[in-house]
Amino acid sequence: MHPFLFRSALFVSALTLAGCNGSDSDDATGDDTASPYTLQLLHFADVDGGGTAAMFNVDNFSALVDHFRTAMPANTLLVSSGDNYIPGPIFQASGDPRMDAVVGVADEGRGETQIQNRLGLQVSAVGNHDLDTGPAGFAGIIAPDGAYPGAQFPYISSNIDFSADAATAGLLVSGGQEASTIAGKVAPSAVITLNGERIGLVGAVTPTLPAITSVGNLAILPAGFVVNDEGSLDALAAVIQTEVDALRSDDINKIILLSHMQVLNVERALATRLEGVDIIVGGGSNTLLANNGDTLRDGDAAADDYPLMFTSSVNEPVLLVNTDGDYKYLGRLLVDFDREGVILTDSIDNSQSGAWASIDSIVTQQNATPVAGVTAVADIIRNILGEIDGTAYGVTNVFLDGRRSFVRSRETNLGNLSADANLWYASAMTLTAPPLVSVKNGGGIRAPIGRIVSPAGSTSAADLQLLPPAGNDFGKPEGGISQLDIQTAFAFNNGLALVTMTAAELRDLTEEMIKGNFTHTAGLRLRFDPTATARSAGDTNRGLLTDGQRVIDLDVLVDPTAVSEAARWDRIVENGAVVGDPNRSFRVVALDFLANCAAPAASPFATANCGDGWPFKGLLNPDHKSLLEADVANNDPGEVDFSRTGGEQDALAEYLMEFHGDSAQAYNAPFDVNERLIPVSP
Repeated sequence: MHPFLFRSALFVSALTLAGCNGSDSDDATGDDTASPYTLQLLHFADVDGGGTAAMFNVDNFSALVDHFRTAMPANTLLVSSGDNYIPGPIFQASGDPRMDAVVGVADEGRGETQIQNRLGLQVSAVGNHDLDTGPAGFAGIIAPDGAYPGAQFPYISSNIDFSADAATAGLLVSGGQEASTIAGKVAPSAVITLNGERIGLVGAVTPTLPAITSVGNLAILPAGFVVNDEGSLDALAAVIQTEVDALRSDDINKIILLSHMQVLNVERALATRLEGVDIIVGGGSNTLLANNGDTLRDGDAAADDYPLMFTSSVNEPVLLVNTDGDYKYLGRLLVDFDREGVILTDSIDNSQSGAWASIDSIVTQQNATPVAGVTAVADIIRNILGEIDGTAYGVTNVFLDGRRSFVRSRETNLGNLSADANLWYASAMTLTAPPLVSVKNGGGIRAPIGRIVSPAGSTSAADLQLLPPAGNDFGKPEGGISQLDIQTAFAFNNGLALVTMTAAELRDLTEEMIKGNFTHTAGLRLRFDPTATARSAGDTNRGLLTDGQRVIDLDVLVDPTAVSEAARWDRIVENGAVVGDPNRSFRVVALDFLANCAAPAASPFATANCGDGWPFKGLLNPDHKSLLEADVANNDPGEVDFSRTGGEQDALAEYLMEFHGDSAQAYNAPFDVNERLIPVSP
């Protein structure tokens, strides 16, 4: 057992002589002569992807939860597999004093938590976005604080060392305890007793956590994890198995893993590696699993069946379930166990188990009613959001594409608009050596700006209409881009940072940028072969020694006013090789999440890891400069003041005011742009 996965001496000394789930039989059908135990598992995750969408889905979602729980009150479990909130408009609205009436003491993130309390959430895994404000921010959201009740449920993860950070060390309790007795705490596991049956729940989060969120001093196991690497998957399963075995040693034979792995294939791999886990609830991937008969939202399509069925390492059934986020669907699994705790797969009825869309027609069909307490919190948040949606900082004639699957796989107009804004803003804020290049990762864009409309009667994604934002009664004009739009699309509001990179270092950076979590740029023109050898992982820049072979040609725009093409662009890579002096340098602006690993160790902005593993570490002469530093604040263009100086929200708002402030200057680039990063197949 890992040192931090501790429990009471009673649990440590407990021994079990039984096989998997207390059974020494490989017969997955169990003993049909005993009455089976029926569990109704209700689940959700990823309330983090659509900006304000969650607040307009949660009333119907609560109605479905209440309806199904009322039908089986003694056998129902409501769980989350993480990402219960995300920095952004809803998160920030919770700090409005009007929220005192429903949360006790208003502060960021507390409104979402109070909604989950009122939904009756019983236990949650830790997701990456739950840590976006660091361990201290996380602790401030889940722990009680005077009139604020905190999370009335525990957060669990078997592979986070909560004791390693002072902010969470005081919240850590041993695993295997009744969830209702450890509300507002963190633990590796918990137990919920339903109708006399003890259900064990183990949590786990992606070991890539340090690269995608703010972990502070938390330690995550296993170290050096690589997605899809067999050895890494074995090591992760071994960490989780330790906590599973501790529950089994306490005679618990029904165990659920709440897993926030970001990639459903990791959960698929765990299903066949673990022993004693009956159900895995996935999280982080927003993968919609559903049955053929499930009613889905307009434009949605199931990625696979619900539930997915696997066979464990000891030949017993394992079920994997997952739903899309933002309260768009309630996952419902109705399943029987035999007396040995083995799932009876024949008990699953696809007309009852599946993805239940939180839409009016489904709620009406079920004669369900929203939970009044949930609606009371959501109403206040919605009113606050409406107030910040009334003033336009710019106008667009086109849909600005920030859809997750698009910004993470290709260029979009919203990504490039933001990169342009960051480059202009950083140039205005910098007294010397302004940047020529702007880069940002697709994962930092959280939502589109505009409307996605499905024509009446259509069920095809091909019929979807992608339209600019609508005007509203708060004063926002047609096509207007409001504070709410900006805060929703760029919920993290990352700061901006400048670094100096050589030509060779910039080439290595671009090899990483086109490998996976796709990038959006300004000042660059790149031709690449997506089928060639990709750069291997690692956030230390390799310069001329890069092993990536995808970049064909790479140019930096050095003089946009020049007449000749040669004078406008400086060619860095031609036919896959660096040309000219490999040590000539370029100033680059990036999100500080990506580039603060290049800051001096003594800098308050320095981080141990580069976000998303981008290679900003080990630069020859980085000369790191954060635009959040006080000495550049006086250079803020000053037309907008709703967001912090030096952040990407302020950059976009100021840029829109300058270049796209009214309908006469409306932004017009098509949403499916492909003009800066050009994939080719030689």
